[in-house]
Amino acid sequence: MFIRLLILASVLVTGTVQAVEVPSPIEQDRGKLRPLVIVARAQADPALVALNKALEDPATKQAFDERNMVLYTIVGITGKRDGKDLEPQSTMSLIRGLKPGMIIDKAKVILIGKDGEKKVETVGDVDLNELFKIIDALPPVEKETLAPVAAEAPVKGAAAGKSVKPAKPVKALED
Repeated sequence: MFIRLLILASVLVTGTVQAVEVPSPIEQDRGKLRPLVIVARAQADPALVALNKALEDPATKQAFDERNMVLYTIVGITGKRDGKDLEPQSTMSLIRGLKPGMIIDKAKVILIGKDGEKKVETVGDVDLNELFKIIDALPPVEKETLAPVAAEAPVKGAAAGKSVKPAKPVKALED
């Protein structure tokens, strides 16, 4: 009887351990890279083939890399990140996080900013030059702006002779 309870307890424990949610691979790229995700039913999808062909051009690939982009492809239930296979749990987590909906006959293309928000979501062919223009129009994240501090100008509400705390630096919002 004790052995049966021990076996049941071990099965329950291992079952809950395997059900742990795997974080989306896009979460690991947040703040560093801009994921471009293409979800297609088949490897022969025209949008996927055209995108892969465009990225074979060295100038286009360099422009892709300069904008800190990374390519995720999901074909059926198989996922890849820059041509390298993702684990099935990571692929499923990526699909659940994006909620691409039904993919009937045309691929869905999703551009995600460094902040993790969807910037573009289209169906069908991808124009990389158009995506590059959209990315270039996004606000830069690397620059920090500082609020100007007037050292000699009197501050309203400050009594004569008392010190005033300097303003804190303001960080720019990520795209």
